[in-house]
Amino acid sequence: MSLSLPESDGPLRRERLRTARLYFVCDARPPTDLEALLRAALTGGADIVQLREKELGRAEIERAAETFRRVADTFSALFIVNDDPDLARSCDADGVHVGQDDMPATEARELLGPEAIIGLSTHSEEQIAAAAEAPVDYISVGPVWETPTKEGRPGVGLGLVSHAAQNAPQPFFAIGGIDAANAAQAVDAGARRLGVVRAIRDAEAPAAAAESLRGALGAIGEAAPGG
Repeated sequence: MSLSLPESDGPLRRERLRTARLYFVCDARPPTDLEALLRAALTGGADIVQLREKELGRAEIERAAETFRRVADTFSALFIVNDDPDLARSCDADGVHVGQDDMPATEARELLGPEAIIGLSTHSEEQIAAAAEAPVDYISVGPVWETPTKEGRPGVGLGLVSHAAQNAPQPFFAIGGIDAANAAQAVDAGARRLGVVRAIRDAEAPAAAAESLRGALGAIGEAAPGG
């Protein structure tokens, strides 16, 4: 049974997604204060925050989600939950991001209804093509470079970013090992949106790190119509 959100929410969410350029993925217990970190990331230019937590129990994750929701609302940003549509619903998130081995996007859509944002991870040309037929609002493409947050998964390289730029009908975020030092390479390959974890989470100055990443996108990132 679909528990869809108010009709006015869907268009607003999708407009925020359309203009989003920087996506920050963060666990429930980062190295520094969670609320301060989220505020810094959004102040620096992040447009979306995702709660990605693989180790804590449900109660602790839901407590963290309250902070994500509150801070996202303060900055008119999107709040996405990783993997679990039921958690996204209970946390009043704007949507869910699922991986290739998680609940299929079609089932996530049925659970959350038409107004929610659904994202999907892709790691190959075949998965990007399949995503074009799935009920998803955006995809992530990566990991571009190997990263400890995706242990055991090799980097897909910049070639897949270029392929997505030319073929993905949905907005896509290049993600995986991206930081201020190499973000321009992803942009040169065709990325107009970036996703990061450590580049902001582990930075000494998270707001400045987010600002640098946003700056790497430059004017073309702001003007990009889709991918």
